[in-house]
Amino acid sequence: MSMRIVSLNVGKPITVDYLGKPLSTGIYKQPVEGAVFLGKENFAGDGQADLVHHGGADKAVCAYPFEHYKYWASSLGKEMPPASFGENLTLQGLLEDQVSIGDVFRVGEAVVQISQPRYPCFKLSQKHGVKDMPARVLNTGYSGFYFRVLEEGEVSAASPVTRLEAHPKGITVREVLLLMKDGRKDESGLSRMLELEELSSSVKGQFAKWLEALRSSSSNS
Repeated sequence: MSMRIVSLNVGKPITVDYLGKPLSTGIYKQPVEGAVFLGKENFAGDGQADLVHHGGADKAVCAYPFEHYKYWASSLGKEMPPASFGENLTLQGLLEDQVSIGDVFRVGEAVVQISQPRYPCFKLSQKHGVKDMPARVLNTGYSGFYFRVLEEGEVSAASPVTRLEAHPKGITVREVLLLMKDGRKDESGLSRMLELEELSSSVKGQFAKWLEALRSSSSNS
């Protein structure tokens, strides 16, 4: 299937109610028309509330596969328009088990590289009113992923998407997500991921801690 942008979405953080308390979140993005400049850390007019877990150079662009929307609309029993997962780019033809960490794409004038899976958080529960939404995302593997920006430039919903490089190691977004979910005891898997230079520093840091704990436990037993 050919790759294309279905929707380009941006938005600044807003404050919403979550379990009776105010919550600042950038998940409520909206589709936009026309060209938008993509810089090293985000699209013009975009923003994140939690800069510890979202945004930054390794997570400049959040992408979500359009193909999953049919499943979610059926599963949740409601309309699920593009940007329902707070993604900047709703993309067709780039599924988590078909793209790899380190793959490089030209999107409009910009050049971007896949850096890590998008790990679901509780803000998806707030947005959709489903308490176990993060668990549902993890169990399906329908997570989406992040790009870092290698070359800045203008992007629009009509911009072509082209894969420039497929990473030679071919470690898919899905593989990394599964390790983030269940890999705390997988010494060989964690070691393999730490050799992947293009994997985001935050995920590699987490994997390194798990690996250190495993080895420490092993040496003490």
